[in-house]
Amino acid sequence: MRQFFGMSQRGDLKEAVRGLSRPQFIMLMSNGRQFEEHVRELEELYPQVPSIGCIGMSYDTRVVENGVGVVAFLDGVSGAANVLEQVSVMPVKYIKRLEEDLRKVNASQEDTICIDFCSGNDACVLTTIHTALRHRNVSLVGGTGDGGKVSANGRVYEDAVAYGLVKNQGGRVKAYKENIYRRMEEHRFIASDTDKARYIMGSLNGKPARQVYQDILHVSEQQIQTQTFRNPFGKINGEDTCIISIKEVSGSALACFRQVNDSDVLMLLELGNYKEIVKDTIRKICQDFPRRSAVFSVNCLFRYKLFSENGYMQEYLNEMGALGSHSGLVGYGEHYNNQFVNQSMTCVVFE
Repeated sequence: MRQFFGMSQRGDLKEAVRGLSRPQFIMLMSNGRQFEEHVRELEELYPQVPSIGCIGMSYDTRVVENGVGVVAFLDGVSGAANVLEQVSVMPVKYIKRLEEDLRKVNASQEDTICIDFCSGNDACVLTTIHTALRHRNVSLVGGTGDGGKVSANGRVYEDAVAYGLVKNQGGRVKAYKENIYRRMEEHRFIASDTDKARYIMGSLNGKPARQVYQDILHVSEQQIQTQTFRNPFGKINGEDTCIISIKEVSGSALACFRQVNDSDVLMLLELGNYKEIVKDTIRKICQDFPRRSAVFSVNCLFRYKLFSENGYMQEYLNEMGALGSHSGLVGYGEHYNNQFVNQSMTCVVFE
């Protein structure tokens, strides 16, 4: 199979898809102003080709911040695309669509990936999707788009998750997750006084969450929103750590970008040597896949900001580009199988 990436910094879709013929699956990443226009135009250019889309930045070895990026798979893949609607209320109502698509592409663990773009309520969405994927052990990689809108097959949806199933007819696929943070073992907490609807974390070990964070890191209230780039929280799930970013201060509490529940075990995290961690991820991918057709990744907006502020973003894209054909989305939350995480990178590698 092959991966195509096209872009237009000025939002010209025809420029972005120049040279793309006979795609078998398409992903659109556009800006908020032109998104709906681009969805319609893409469908006119490539009718009947399975496609999903969202509002967000895209990249290969360059970043498209306000224009449009198009990723397509061709020459040896089969795909299907659809949506689960009403994700804030009852996404399971539409799960038969995914079950039918899994049968249609004859999905299997070895050669099929699910890629999703979500408008919100991610944790519930991923739990729902996983009920269907787990029967075939199909992995998932995806992320949250901006503006509360996604697209599938030429239509725009709100309060929905768009998904694509991509089957690699020429080899394996595998999903990866990269965490550039390490646990601060001396700072372990039990969360309480949470508000699940508003993603509020009220108390940690019985003390106000904002004060706990400030006292440990010696930062002002105004610094908390940017300090999360270096010190997010992590929800402990066995040996795994799901990263939780701080969104803002809410009185004596902290509002987060993913849900925290009463009695969740959390740990404060600190930024590791991210350049070496990226190199380790690349080494692992090369070890698993000596021959690679494509890599599609989702990088968190906060990682993008962190890397950019430290002058590393271009170096990062160049290093990932050395894997072969690499492209991706800058997301507002990352998906890895049934996990909704922040400040992470998830990707799928095609043999």
